[in-house]
Amino acid sequence: MSTSHTLKLRLRLQCARERWITWREALITAWPLVLVVLAGFGAAFYFVKPAPPDRLVMSTGGEDGRYHAFALRYQEIFARDGITLELRSSEGSGENLLRLSRGEADIAFVQGGVASNWKKDGWEGLYTLGSAFYEPLWVFTRDGPDGQYPRRLTDLAQKRITVIQESKNAHALAYRLLLANDITEMTAQIRPATRAHDTFAAAEALQKGEIDALFIIAAPESPVVQVLLRTLGIRLMDFERAEAYHRHFPALFRLSMPEGGVDLAYNFPPRDTGLLAATANLVVREDLHPALQSLMLAALREVHGGSGFFQEAGEFPAYKDSDFPLTAAAERFYTSGSPFLQRYLPFWLAVLADRFLILVLPLLTLLLPILRFAPAIYSWRIRSRVCRVYGELKFLENDLLRHGRAEALAPDIRAGFMARLDAIESDANRMPVPQSFSDLRYTLKMHIQMVRERLAKMRDTPA
Repeated sequence: MSTSHTLKLRLRLQCARERWITWREALITAWPLVLVVLAGFGAAFYFVKPAPPDRLVMSTGGEDGRYHAFALRYQEIFARDGITLELRSSEGSGENLLRLSRGEADIAFVQGGVASNWKKDGWEGLYTLGSAFYEPLWVFTRDGPDGQYPRRLTDLAQKRITVIQESKNAHALAYRLLLANDITEMTAQIRPATRAHDTFAAAEALQKGEIDALFIIAAPESPVVQVLLRTLGIRLMDFERAEAYHRHFPALFRLSMPEGGVDLAYNFPPRDTGLLAATANLVVREDLHPALQSLMLAALREVHGGSGFFQEAGEFPAYKDSDFPLTAAAERFYTSGSPFLQRYLPFWLAVLADRFLILVLPLLTLLLPILRFAPAIYSWRIRSRVCRVYGELKFLENDLLRHGRAEALAPDIRAGFMARLDAIESDANRMPVPQSFSDLRYTLKMHIQMVRERLAKMRDTPA
């Protein structure tokens, strides 16, 4: 092998050694910083909620009622984002609350004011996403033979009353209002009816005079409501004291049917008519994933956010019933709308990006100062290694000054100094220093040589 090839090989080996030293020093410097970053990552991961499940259970109401009909629309919206919304019919708000408290459902419809009539011992873990729509209470009565008709609920004493709602425990609202006016089963004939065909039968009974009053909670578009509103001899009770009812029952709200609101041609009703209405609320368990809460709120806005007979555009969803506290996700939704990422990305991608950001942002906050000080720490480690050898050289020089004030040394002392100086130089040669810090090594070796020359100039003491 020629001399030039030998030199090239030695140069390559030297460069490889320098790169290895540089990488080794960088790794030695970095591993404590890596541990800090991993600890920060672990802490962030601990506080990040797991990915949302792809299935949740919703307790609705009767399969022929409004609750279930709206839940079917929510089901379609959830299916667009790959989430299965399982619907379970029920007997109404009371059963829905029990299912939530037992963990048998994740979300459920609850009529406003119902929870306040139950013991709340099991409701601690329940929260609300807000109200979805109004549930107006319609009270239809018949004109009397003399043209008189009941104007207030107190006028229904000794009358035949039928109460219709979507479930057997939902008619509690009508009973509470009757009881507040001293109308009980002792003073009136009150009969509940809950099945869909009972609604039409009760309406027909009212038209025939077989009953005197009919209580029904239904949408204004309900066929039964529309028929009764247009039936001669049937009157819709005007709740003139609606504000007083609201004071006594905060879960009830005053609605107004404007003059001519049903039929402009025949100007029906002939004057503004006050109604009472509860709200339909979405109650959830506190452990429902925030991303699914936001998805449900977006579904509520899509389904119920438009204008209606009794609501303005954008009025729902809203926090109207305070039986349950709002979830944190709902508070953010009502303050700033849907989460930013869910507005522009598919649901699964928005959730993935949100979890990634929650993990990465704290780490970036931690990494920025670490990356800023890492080069300084790296430089300090290399320089401290050189400074240690400088310290040994300084001790030798101090000893040399104490022994050689007369500029003469005994041979054995000179030999001792030389041995120490050789050891220091050997340490300097073996000291791993990256190529970018080679100037430190050469400066150190130059100073060692200066001490060696000074030692050589000192003459021996006579024997």
